[in-house]
Amino acid sequence: MKLKRVISVLMAAAITLSVPVFAQAEEEIEPMVFNFTSQYIEGAKKVRTVEKYDYDRGFGFVNTTTAMPERTVNMSKIKTSDEGFTVTEQSVPMFNTVDKDGNKLDINKATCYNYGGMVFRVKVPAGGYHIEVEVEGGENNALLSVNAMQTYRIENSPYWDAAKLVANQHPAKWEGDVWSFDYANGRGFIDIEVEAREINKPVTLKTIKITPVENNTSDKATIYLLGDSTLKSYLFEEAPMCGWGQVFDRLFDPDEINVINYSMGGRSVKQMYQEGRLNDVLMTGSEGDFVFIQSGHNDEKEGNDIGTASDPTARFGVGSTEAMYRSYLENCYIPAIKARGMIPVFVTPMTRASKYEDGEFKNTFTKEDRQFPKVMREVAEEYNIPLVDLNTLSCEYLTEIGYDAAMAMVMSLEAGETPGKTNSGSYANGHPDNKIDTTHFKEALAKQYARIVAEEVKTLSDSYTELKPVVEAMTTDVRAGDWSQAYPEVCKDVTGENAYYRNQIEKMVQLGAMTKDSEECFRPNAEMTVSEYVYAIEKLYGKGCVDPAKYGEGVLTREVMTQINLDAYNYKFTEKPKYMTDYNGTNISPDDPNYDPNLVGEEAQYYPLVGYGNITDKDQISPEYRDTMEEAYELGLIRSEDVERGKMENGYTLDPQGVVTREKAAKYLYFMYVLGSDINTENDIVE
Repeated sequence: MKLKRVISVLMAAAITLSVPVFAQAEEEIEPMVFNFTSQYIEGAKKVRTVEKYDYDRGFGFVNTTTAMPERTVNMSKIKTSDEGFTVTEQSVPMFNTVDKDGNKLDINKATCYNYGGMVFRVKVPAGGYHIEVEVEGGENNALLSVNAMQTYRIENSPYWDAAKLVANQHPAKWEGDVWSFDYANGRGFIDIEVEAREINKPVTLKTIKITPVENNTSDKATIYLLGDSTLKSYLFEEAPMCGWGQVFDRLFDPDEINVINYSMGGRSVKQMYQEGRLNDVLMTGSEGDFVFIQSGHNDEKEGNDIGTASDPTARFGVGSTEAMYRSYLENCYIPAIKARGMIPVFVTPMTRASKYEDGEFKNTFTKEDRQFPKVMREVAEEYNIPLVDLNTLSCEYLTEIGYDAAMAMVMSLEAGETPGKTNSGSYANGHPDNKIDTTHFKEALAKQYARIVAEEVKTLSDSYTELKPVVEAMTTDVRAGDWSQAYPEVCKDVTGENAYYRNQIEKMVQLGAMTKDSEECFRPNAEMTVSEYVYAIEKLYGKGCVDPAKYGEGVLTREVMTQINLDAYNYKFTEKPKYMTDYNGTNISPDDPNYDPNLVGEEAQYYPLVGYGNITDKDQISPEYRDTMEEAYELGLIRSEDVERGKMENGYTLDPQGVVTREKAAKYLYFMYVLGSDINTENDIVE
């Protein structure tokens, strides 16, 4: 297959004018084959000496790679023979060689090492290529990569998302001695990196073949989202955390445009490139598709230990310097996206809601040497890239709604809000890290950030006509700016102090389990009735999950709500759901003689942290509910309300006769909703 070559002047013009790089052409590129053996291969360039890369010749070896920071390679180690070019390494400079348990890290897991090897550079314009490399002994002998990508990642990443809905369509593969990879190149060259898999075990390069790949075309455009945990699509196991990329598709007509979220937690521009995430978007996408890129939160990481994942100097770390960040955008992202005929859109990372002074939220990217949003703005201006300044707009939005409302929508948790979990353990007793996480947020805030991005794209489309298809694909309500219809679950009176359970309230309204009144108000402090709660739980767990006649009429008390929750639980589950198992930590009852309170915070568990024997108001429970109240409490279906968000704690009272307000009902209904959902399903699904 032939590919059209674009001269450098046309490439620069395309970057500036936001048009596909391959819109015009002067000449065509044939497949290139390089032969490092003494055997004859028709049409191949025979390479018999270790010559340094020469721009005019267009190929040769290099002693420093395109990695950031540079990786050095000793060309003098390369030996030639009839069988090919061979390198043998006697040692490997490596850091971070053990994991947290003291076990030696495998070469694929270490973040910082240099196996040396050999790097063969070939001059090619930006665009897509199919690369084949033949190495003696294949994957048993060699680590192969392209332009500083990570071998392990590009060969072993079957999916890009937590729910395993977005498959990697272009992984690197081995077939015998031949390694192949489809690569979207943004630089003016491709580096083929060949490293030995083991010390003192030779690796021999035999042939390289580089075949241009034409751009894809499609009748329907796609928006690809590339970013970190603030864009990621989350599972129920992590509820209520949500990324704005997870709900962005709600704003579009699915018949007009696709929205595919490639985002994942902990990613930076460096790591999204190195692991092949960006590459798969570009090789999968078609001309006219859009690539929304948001990054900055993880790029700013500065590791304290050399070679750790956060260390900007680590070969496969997350963190970057400002110069690295800029270089990735300018050399790896923009030209490759445009060469594939796609349209880049930059989104600066939202502020963390951690700085509130004088009635305003302040931007958290304030260090002079760590201002990644500033760099993204500068690059966007220089290359005429549409930019959504979510960093600034998020500050303005959070200030507008106020501190109380903002804190309700970030990852602030108290006991009983959700059975989900983080890496530290269960959220069932509050945040296991004893904090309010102001970087991440719930679906209620994710929707608002998605709204801000959509509104800004509409505004930008006046200056960037290439964004018109995105605007035209928005739903009628979104195009018109009628957010009361786009987000009908938003309630007028769930603001300020009344926004404490906003996330739960909006989800229950969205699911149809609870309703707004004719004035679009929820009345969060109004009393909940038994019949309303029964209706809601049946909406979540199915008709017949409880017997309405069993609970009487009138206002809902906490002990009656507890009974309803227990009956619904027994109807729904024949065995404990995974949230309740040791999947969430060391889960034994605090009344168990083997209970270790010191585990809390290390392996935070699902079950209440205060044993039922320590509850002080058990005597207030009605006789008919005393046994079932204990059972429900030990299952975590009712919690003390003597708690505080941001702390891992339970109180000592249950207030069984207390009347349940509508907002507290929404809290417990949300808990039951998550508990009854598959942990591996995306948590924004509306049944």
